[in-house]
Amino acid sequence: MITAGAASGCPVAVARDPADATEALDLQELGWPWKDAPVRTLVRRIEQLQAERARAFGQLEAAHRQYLQSGPHHDFARYRSAVHEVTQAFAAASREVLALEAELAGPRVQPLLASHIRSLQQLEQTRLATVAMLQLMAIPELAKQDPDTRTHQLKLKVIKTMEAIGEVLQDLRFDAESAE
Repeated sequence: MITAGAASGCPVAVARDPADATEALDLQELGWPWKDAPVRTLVRRIEQLQAERARAFGQLEAAHRQYLQSGPHHDFARYRSAVHEVTQAFAAASREVLALEAELAGPRVQPLLASHIRSLQQLEQTRLATVAMLQLMAIPELAKQDPDTRTHQLKLKVIKTMEAIGEVLQDLRFDAESAE
């Protein structure tokens, strides 16, 4: 997982919006490690970042489970700390993914690969928002207020989003092979 310390040392500019990703490229420091890397290396890095995101989702789920099991006086401080750490990991991964997208959209002139990465970012945002909503709905006080059908719908949305992420990654791999 990318830690806050590692993220602060990362020479990648932050693009707040996918449309701004090409501007992020201009802001990168010259020592960026992916500047002359082959496209397949960039795709491997995207896959590594996806694995880091998967681990972060696992940590988020474990922290939420511990929070719910901490009894009637839930240990919110511990949960908040875990959420903060995971949020930092997601943010660092997103910054690097956006920089890789900018590299492919800009100097590499690989708009198809860049669009796959943009789709991947959007799907990850959807997944994170949906998981957060599911976690909120699992809090006993809120669970009583919402019907089980909404929870079921959100779980299905997470599953479908994860399937779509897998498809985008597969398309990215395939199209990256064609690009080289």
